[in-house]
Amino acid sequence: MTLAALASTGATPRPSGETLEHQTARIITGINAQLSDPSLATQNAWQLVWLALSDANANMAYIAKSTNGSNEFAVAARGTDADWTDILEDLEVGKVVPFPESGSPKPVVSKGAKDAFDRVTNARSIASPSPNVTLVQALAAALKAAPSSPQPTVYLTGHSLGGCIATMLAPYLQAQAKTWPKQPKFAVITYAAPTAGLQSFVDYFNSLSWVIDERQNNAYDLVPHAWADLDTTAGWYPSPGPQATDEVKLLIGTFSQRTKGNVYVQPGTLCLMNTGYTSLNKSLVNKTTQDFLGQVAFQHANSTYLELVGAPDVPSGPEVTDVTPSFGAAGDTVTVNGTGFSPDSVVDFDQFACTKLDIDPSGLRITAQVPSGTGVVHVRVTNTLGTSPAVAMGQFAYGGPAPVVVSAVSPTSGKVGTPVTISGEGFTEGATVHFKDKASDSVEFVSTGQIIATAPGLLDVQQTVNITVTVGKATSPTSPADEFTYTGR
Repeated sequence: MTLAALASTGATPRPSGETLEHQTARIITGINAQLSDPSLATQNAWQLVWLALSDANANMAYIAKSTNGSNEFAVAARGTDADWTDILEDLEVGKVVPFPESGSPKPVVSKGAKDAFDRVTNARSIASPSPNVTLVQALAAALKAAPSSPQPTVYLTGHSLGGCIATMLAPYLQAQAKTWPKQPKFAVITYAAPTAGLQSFVDYFNSLSWVIDERQNNAYDLVPHAWADLDTTAGWYPSPGPQATDEVKLLIGTFSQRTKGNVYVQPGTLCLMNTGYTSLNKSLVNKTTQDFLGQVAFQHANSTYLELVGAPDVPSGPEVTDVTPSFGAAGDTVTVNGTGFSPDSVVDFDQFACTKLDIDPSGLRITAQVPSGTGVVHVRVTNTLGTSPAVAMGQFAYGGPAPVVVSAVSPTSGKVGTPVTISGEGFTEGATVHFKDKASDSVEFVSTGQIIATAPGLLDVQQTVNITVTVGKATSPTSPADEFTYTGR
């Protein structure tokens, strides 16, 4: 799982622009650094052999070899750099196409999965350690240079869409290996993989010899249920929740219909984890669409799978928590606060890069000079491990005023009339506060970062709602951080 997780290293390109060559070099540097880390489950016992990004950064795969004398090789695939909804949208499952290897009947897979497979197998490395070769060429060369004893073993692995690709790479590489001087053994271990094909592909997959053929899934991860039984996830989650809203059920139903009658089947031996729903994000349990989607993301995350298999988490990329001040002009100095900042970090204000910055040795702060720009932009940090996600508190407004953001509410539940302290930024005198679509009739301005508002009466006082703050024409975006649960009158 650690090798699979490393495939997401540097997945996001710099917002200000980055060539495929530069991004590839950054990813290679990041993966090499992690492979040499003895505190990870890989224990500094693997070495990068080959890595390639497909055009437009759609997919990535790499090969690593063991350095402890076990004569093992790992082929790890990364899926599309996207959230789970984008993964499901990316896979064209309404149309099936033949898989390139033989079988009777001819095995078929979804066109979306086959397209991803083709991108990986056609990609050529553009940097050391093995430049200008394909995955097959690099693996064949690595096996040729390997000792004959013990017999080499090739592991195919990947998380999410990367796992789906791995299930196709495994039979493909096994067929290619028939012409190689050294015959390796093959093992397939995937994590959270959506389904690649129909029963004919499973029959072909199962007809081959595998040292291991495990499909490791979190029992409450939605993605592996695509596309065999996605509808079952509309009944999630058990207590303490969250339960799917009508909006979520409609979304899942819409995705399920994308198969257009094709019956998908998962290959390999299913190994379920977290069957008791003991691993969950306890701050995302309200019956809201945002909490459900947030819990889906948590259950699907690399870090959750590493925890479930008992492996140390891989180093996380940089994360921005806030920018101070959050408004001003080009040339001003701001402090970017967050975690995971390294000496090689760079800062972007949307598509504009900072040319002057100072990185605090703590890795928690960066002082940067604001580059040219207009409007409200996201401030993001990139290093060899990746690019920080865009967050509401990490915005900067050229010319002001400050972006309006709600970062926390306290208490998070109560009856009608409960005074609620709202924290965030961009608040001013005269700001209005809404609980769902009902304005609070008692709003006390405390500071630009705090407002106290009384929970107004709603028709349904047994629901969870978003609290929003409006200043002028600007209204705070909603998130699980601004949720308030009514417990009655």
